[in-house]
Amino acid sequence: MSDGHGTTPDPPPGWSAEQPPPYNSPASPWAVPGGPPTSDVPPGAPHGQPGPPHGRPPHGPPQHGQPQYGPPQHGQPGYGQQPYGQPGYGQPAYGQPPHGYRPPPALRPGIIPLRPLGLGDILDGTIKLVRSNPKATLGLSAIAAAIGTIPVIVGQVVLVDDIISAPPDEFPAGALLGSTTGTLISLLVQFVAVTLLSGIITRILGRAVFGGRITAGEAWRLTVSRLPALFGVVVLTGLIVLAPLVVLVLVVVGAVSAGAGPGTVLLLTLFFLLLFIVYALVFTTFFALSAPAVVLERRGVIDAMRRSWRLVKGDFWRVLGILVLTQLLVGLIGSVFTVPFSLVGAVVLGTGQASTGSIIVYSLLTAVGSVLAAMITYPVQAGVNGLLYADRRMRAEAFDLVLQTAAIEQQRQGWVHASADDLWHPGYAAARSDDPQQRPYGSP
Repeated sequence: MSDGHGTTPDPPPGWSAEQPPPYNSPASPWAVPGGPPTSDVPPGAPHGQPGPPHGRPPHGPPQHGQPQYGPPQHGQPGYGQQPYGQPGYGQPAYGQPPHGYRPPPALRPGIIPLRPLGLGDILDGTIKLVRSNPKATLGLSAIAAAIGTIPVIVGQVVLVDDIISAPPDEFPAGALLGSTTGTLISLLVQFVAVTLLSGIITRILGRAVFGGRITAGEAWRLTVSRLPALFGVVVLTGLIVLAPLVVLVLVVVGAVSAGAGPGTVLLLTLFFLLLFIVYALVFTTFFALSAPAVVLERRGVIDAMRRSWRLVKGDFWRVLGILVLTQLLVGLIGSVFTVPFSLVGAVVLGTGQASTGSIIVYSLLTAVGSVLAAMITYPVQAGVNGLLYADRRMRAEAFDLVLQTAAIEQQRQGWVHASADDLWHPGYAAARSDDPQQRPYGSP
């Protein structure tokens, strides 16, 4: 018997004090719960043989109700899970999410979720931008397209009428020159109109991300101060992209003057055109986010182009793929509107025997198709570029956290304040985070 000081536990019945209890006996200090019974200990074990190292699992299967050693067998519950038929069976182990668990959706106060965007989010956000602000997007796009189409209509009417009325042996050089002049004027007008439109739509997009709406007049007032920088970005980007064409022309002229054959000139032209396409795709992609940087961050020309280059550099191939896919979609949407009107106009022109009235109808139908196509495609292009800009900032700068903080406060207040436009400036969040009195929307 023990003297109460905890020196030696009482041996079980059938064991003498001189013979210590075997390993894994209830009275043994090395006993392991669930280990083999005492009958599994081989008889004749040497007296005083030490047990296995502490914590080593015993041999043999576990006892009834004891956990399985090692990895769970097929059909057996894992560690921390209840066995079949017990309360809590089928529940996840400690620290594991339940079966079918999905993280909560990202905050979405406006046209996009406030997290890094996928291709579907960008296209869906562009559609929502147009639907939530139809007057400011579709209306302005239709006006810009109509203004740019008027010179083309005049040039087409003059060209077709002169070609039909001219003698068979006389080439209508004057009509061709007039048509070319009208086309160039139209391109210049469209350049100005599309540049203005992209700036206005970008400003509308900056507010629509938070669920706010803005009128075309307000967007114009907020954008007008950025127009010089916006035009500078467009002009400089165009010069950089089109500069290799000058080299191409010089090479072709030099080859012709050197007496090269038509085949050689054609091969040189095709080779340089292929290089030019690659060059144009690269630089167009790197400068694609310059316009949003000008409008939303209020940057200058060179600074905005550098900003776009840095944002695109971290994910060039993805940005390029989205832009190319957008151009394909824009071309497909444009053909849906232009092809039917062009076919109807051709039928009218043919049945009217190319009279002056049929020529005018043909030109008007063609213009209507072009205006409808541009009314859809202009906002799509501007919206995709703006949302790509937002996506790159969220991925590269964790900008989604700034947007989420502002959106939560806006939901609490119940409205979107005009100061939400300031959140797009890169120094805004940093400056406010350093000053407790200037943090965005009173965030802690």
